[in-house]
Formats: sequence, structure tokens, C-alpha cells
Amino acid sequence: MLKNIAVKLFGIFIIISTSVFSQNTNDVLRLTFPGLGVGGRALGMGNSYVGVSDDASASYFNPAGLGLVKRMEFSGGIDYYRFNNSATLFDNTTDYSNSSTQINQFAFVFPFPTLQGSLVFGIAYNQNSNFTSALNFDGYNPGSNSRIQYLTNRNSDLIYDLMLSFPVYDQSNNYLYDSTNINGKLKQNGLRLNSGSVQTWALSTAVEIYKNLFVGGTLNIISGEFSSSYDYYEEDILRLYQNVLTDPTIPATKGFQTLYMNSLLNWDISGWDLKIGLLYQLNKIARVGATLQFPKSYTIKEKYSVDAYSQFATNTVYLPNPEDYETIVEYDILTPFVLSTGASFNYMGFLASGEISLTDYSQSEFSNPRNIPQRDIVEMNKEIKNLLGTAVNYNVGLEYTFPLIGLRVRGGYFTQQSAYKNDPSDFNRKFVTGGAGFLVDETISVDLAYVHGWWQDYGDNYGYNLSRTFQKISIDKLMLSFSYRF
Repeated sequence: MLKNIAVKLFGIFIIISTSVFSQNTNDVLRLTFPGLGVGGRALGMGNSYVGVSDDASASYFNPAGLGLVKRMEFSGGIDYYRFNNSATLFDNTTDYSNSSTQINQFAFVFPFPTLQGSLVFGIAYNQNSNFTSALNFDGYNPGSNSRIQYLTNRNSDLIYDLMLSFPVYDQSNNYLYDSTNINGKLKQNGLRLNSGSVQTWALSTAVEIYKNLFVGGTLNIISGEFSSSYDYYEEDILRLYQNVLTDPTIPATKGFQTLYMNSLLNWDISGWDLKIGLLYQLNKIARVGATLQFPKSYTIKEKYSVDAYSQFATNTVYLPNPEDYETIVEYDILTPFVLSTGASFNYMGFLASGEISLTDYSQSEFSNPRNIPQRDIVEMNKEIKNLLGTAVNYNVGLEYTFPLIGLRVRGGYFTQQSAYKNDPSDFNRKFVTGGAGFLVDETISVDLAYVHGWWQDYGDNYGYNLSRTFQKISIDKLMLSFSYRF
């Protein structure tokens, strides 16, 4: 499960942390968690494709399956993705959504002439992950806590610069700590919009090393981007602080009304990975396959900035030096191995497939920090070991081909188990899929697929269970793809 958090990394992450878990763990999962695949036929069958993989989508699911392609093939696709989030904060529920439309795949497969067996090459552009998401919450917090107090207790320069806290000294005028006259009971609302994706250029090959036994591999060159914008407000709607000075030495701080914070995060993503696969065909009625996804190596170039203001009865205070709240860092993320195995059975027009995959998320890690202390990287990797565990995902799919007319109808179901240890099943992602396609003379195919997914999540705006959003998330994706064999 990707716990919902604000997106500051490292040095000043404490300013906007919104998860009970450290921010770095969520960054790892953003890149490690599986996407929704490529190709309309595969998606319609619940992405249960390791034991099928007999078209250009094999470069993504099981490269060994390319060995089954006997003619040159060109394929492509586009998808529409919608993310829906119903978030509840202190018994007030707010619905919000975010969407994107993107190219899903372009691929070209060409068999190489051989005296026996097969040798096939492929090149493909695949969309691996879609980061589109949203969170909107709005509620009155009756407790004696707030982000102002949370950050004050951590001596935040940002809260001090906004004149919401003041220093406390001892009798010898030595600094002791920061304090604030804000004591909670504020309305809290926020809006987070995330966007971006990871794409790969895939170079694949497959060879039939023994009759009906195929092996293959895909080298992926990775690129991508991730952007997040987060607006957060705390407001004194009951006017409890209209006669309070947030800094006793400054009269202009009388009558606190609003704290506003905006954070912007941008990632530039690059990297590479390797997947190898095996596929065996049994008398043209069944196939058994397996893949090994080697760890993906990502390089992240990150830029983060914060802007904020505080509003009082007679004036508004802005950050005097916003550039002090901007960081540029660089680091690598290494994802774990993923082992998958699947099988399919084809009889009288019915095709049934199933697969299972295993991922030990605790093997993820940060490395090669630039502008980040090495000790911080060590602590982050310890947190990954402590928080993440092993997930087992499964996929099942069905397809029926109507004889003579070339119509194929599909359905499927798959899960993506939470990466966090001991999460309840409500936090596992569940998906149902369906689709249909036409295959004309074994040459042209057009496929339409739909997937609906749902799960639950939560996020802390600060601290632990002081200002928590409970979220019911669903996604809908519509994919249109085509292929031409010649």
C-alpha cells in the first residue's frame, strides 16, 4: 500500500510529512509497485499473461513468448486512466478525482529466418507505471493539536518565519526552545495532485532452444517523471485566536486566521532493468511460463520547494526567503527481484490462464546519495527493512473466441498485495477486468479492455493519528490497442 504523504525528502521533510511511515519508504514503493500492464488483450484477461504471451506484449510480460510470433508484427495502444478518492477527515467526506490519457505501447516484432526453431527480435515503447492520483480533505479538528504546533515542537524555521512561533529563553538569555500560542481547534483542508509516469524502451529477443521450449530476455531503458503539488490550510473558523498574539513581542501577530503551505516536488527518472523468461508449449493446447525480473536501477533527480504564508487580522506574513526552502538532490533506488510463473490452457476456443508472482519489498534500497548524508541513507534502508515485507500477487483470466466471426471476449481478476507488513486485506488492491476484440484473418486485431480497481488507504497530516484521512480509492482504466501482422 502506498501510504499517503506529503512529498519532502530528506533535509526538511519534517515540514510536510503526512504519513506515519517515513517518506522514503513511499518513494521506493512508488517505483517498485507493479503497474497495470500493456496491451488490450492482456488487460482484458486480468494481466494473466506470463503463460500466454504470444504477441508484442510479451516484451513486457514474458519475453520468451516472442518466440511464438511467426510474422512481423506492429502494435500500439492508448489508455484513459481515472483515479477516484473519497477521503474522510473528522467525519467529513470529500470526493475528488484526477485523470490522464497516454500512449500505452508501440512495438515492432520481427522474426529472423532460421532453418529450424525460431529467433525473434522486438523493440517496444511501454508505459510501466502511471502516477496520476489525488487527495482532497476538509474537516474541523476539535483536538488541541495542529501542524503549527507539530512543527513548532520541532523548531521549524518555516513556522518561525511566518511569525506563528517565538523563541523561549532562560534567565541567562540562552535559547531553550520554540513555543506557540496556537492550541489546535482549527479547520484543516488540503489538496494533493500527483501526475507522471514511467516509460521504457524495451529491446527484446527470444529463441527456441528446443522443440516448443523458448527462452527470452528484455533489456529496458527507463525514463519518466513525477510531479506533486500539495496545498494545505489551517484556519481559525471559530475565531478563538482573534485576541491572541502568536508572537508576544509583535502586535501585528494578533488575530491568527490562516496558515497556508504549498509544496512542489518534481522528479526526473532514468534507469534500466533486465527481465528473462521461459515458456514451454504443450501440444498447442497448454503453455507454462516463468519470468525473473532483475532489480531495477533508478536514478532520481529531485527538486523540491515550499512556499507559505500566515494571515492575521490586519496583515499577511510571507516567507522572507523562499529559496531557503528549496532543495535539489540526487539518489538511486534499487527495487527487488520479482519471480512470476503462470500457465494457460486452450480448448475449443476457450483460453484460461493463471499466474502468481512474489516480491520481497524489504529488499528495496536507496544508494549513491548526492547532497544527502550517507547516515540518512542508512537510516532509510533500515526503515525499509522494518516496515516492508513479502507480497504474493495472483492473476486469473479467461477468453473465448467465437468461431467464424473472430470475436474474442475476455474477463479477469488480479490482486496487488500491500507491501507493508501486517496490513489488513482492505489495503490490498483488487481489480476486475473485461474486454473484447476482433481478430481478422490472423492478421489484424483490435482490442478494447476495461479495468476497475479498489482499495483503502490512510494518511496522517502530521504526527500519529492526530489528523488522519481515511481514504476509499478506486481506479478505472480504458485501453484501446491494435496489432497488424504481415
